[in-house]
Amino acid sequence: MGYNATVATLLQSDEPALRYKLRLNVLGEDAESAEMRALQEEIRQSPGARTLLSEVDEEGNLPYHPYRKWVGAHWVLADLADNYYPPGDEALIPLRERQLEWLLHPKHLDSVPFIEARARRCASQEGNALFSQLRLGLADERCDELAAWLVKWQWPDGGWNCDRRKEAKHSSFMESLIPLRALALHAQMTGNRESREAAERAAEIFLKRRLFRRQSDGAVIERDFVELHYPCYWHYDVLFGLKVMAEAGFIDDPRCEEALDLLEEMRLPDGGFPATKKYYRKSWKGGAGRVLVDWGGTSKTRMNPFVTADALGVLKAAGRMQVGSIKEFQLTKI
Repeated sequence: MGYNATVATLLQSDEPALRYKLRLNVLGEDAESAEMRALQEEIRQSPGARTLLSEVDEEGNLPYHPYRKWVGAHWVLADLADNYYPPGDEALIPLRERQLEWLLHPKHLDSVPFIEARARRCASQEGNALFSQLRLGLADERCDELAAWLVKWQWPDGGWNCDRRKEAKHSSFMESLIPLRALALHAQMTGNRESREAAERAAEIFLKRRLFRRQSDGAVIERDFVELHYPCYWHYDVLFGLKVMAEAGFIDDPRCEEALDLLEEMRLPDGGFPATKKYYRKSWKGGAGRVLVDWGGTSKTRMNPFVTADALGVLKAAGRMQVGSIKEFQLTKI
């Protein structure tokens, strides 16, 4: 099955976020067009978005700590942002306030230890907060503060790590990808030079390892890095890495080529891409990891639409696929 047929299938999805991702990142439509703005309004009213927000109370809050996996405000905002929920919704402000009250509380900031002159911080938390608030149009001066803390905590090799062992000298893929994503977007939206330079330093962590290999011997860093998931939350896989490289403007770096080859090899006979593993559960099972939204499940032989939409966006950004325009898809049955 060709790429056009896969795109055509996803354009018929009942989930408007999938259609939006395809039209924006694959077909190259203008996000400011009337049609795309209308499609974002569909996302606001979609079953997926409404389900994510279904536990919000009358005051706009959720009955959990913001970091409660995966139903706290932190994760709900991240999921909405990744699926292009329309920006500027004031109904989300209480969730933003709970998130920032947690992350920017003086006690929280004062608790970050410096060991061997390196801040030991799970910077994916600030990264997800910064990214989601920027994309959701909820940013104020406190987002600049989040960006500044990330720059302050950045390790000499360009990333971040919360490992408190003295011998930990290298940044973590999991704690570095999301801050890279957030700082790149912050630089794009504000012109902040420090954020852009920090994003460039962070990108080197991944690029010099070809996004999934050890520098020492070329072995795969972790098996989970070469599986496909959606959502990744704070975890890393090669598709998420490539997605951030595309967003941040590094996808044309030759060191992305092997990861792109690997992604193409994962394509299924039906033209899509699978989610081979997941990080969520459909029930509490001990109190963590519950989700409300159907993210397409896992299968080694069946396309996951969310993974496929992201994979097609990456391949288009890398110049590895050619597709028609939205008008051609509207006029032609493939």
